[in-house]
Amino acid sequence: MGILNLTPDSFYDGGLHKDQDAALRRVAEMVAEGADLIDIGGESTRPGAAQVAESEEIDRVSAVIERLNKEFAVPLSIDTSKSAVARAAVAAGVDFINDISGLKFDPAMAGVAVRSGAGLFLMHTRARPDQMQQDTVYDDLLGEVESSLRCSVQRALDAGVPQHKIALDPGIGFGKDLAGNLLLLNRLDRLCTLGFPVLLGTSRKSFIGKVLAQESPAVRLNGTLATVALGVDRGAMLFRVHDVKPALEVARMAWAIKTAA
Repeated sequence: MGILNLTPDSFYDGGLHKDQDAALRRVAEMVAEGADLIDIGGESTRPGAAQVAESEEIDRVSAVIERLNKEFAVPLSIDTSKSAVARAAVAAGVDFINDISGLKFDPAMAGVAVRSGAGLFLMHTRARPDQMQQDTVYDDLLGEVESSLRCSVQRALDAGVPQHKIALDPGIGFGKDLAGNLLLLNRLDRLCTLGFPVLLGTSRKSFIGKVLAQESPAVRLNGTLATVALGVDRGAMLFRVHDVKPALEVARMAWAIKTAA
């Protein structure tokens, strides 16, 4: 899953693809590198990011989605927790909804997925990005993430989303500290037993910088690739990344080793 941020303030590539032509060039690069899916975001979800009005978020993504649909055959995903944004994105042509709240922030989101037939990525987080790092203490991190994801799945199923259209995301970097992120990665296989594909989003995140003493996201590629290899071993099936080609090569190599007879 290649990341396309149409935002001015995302932690790594904010402002680089706000122009439509720049966005299309970036998608062309990711498709050429082997991306199976493009995840489009119109609101930064980095820690501390302020919320964006839904009208502004829609303005950022809709026209780009329409152009991408005309020029590329690759499936598209909308990264949003707002049902109005998801509805507009589906109308413009996206195939998946990537909801960081796991259907908790907007009760109408599940209905958008049902009516549109879109696939649904459900993530764990305790709070919105502007507050999520204020509470990173858990009595049982793995248990809470698993329980929360089960609740998100049940909301989706109760609304009528088919089971085969759901995937889960543990929410690395969302309301977790360094130790929590590392624990989730180490025990990712536990979430894979829930019976849904697991999406892993670690690309260039701050916990990598803390481990490797790298303040800038620009130098965190190697650390990201280590998490991709480990994710393959632990059972993840989808990887949300900024750097498609190296991540794909690492995933393929790790998969070849994992499945060797």
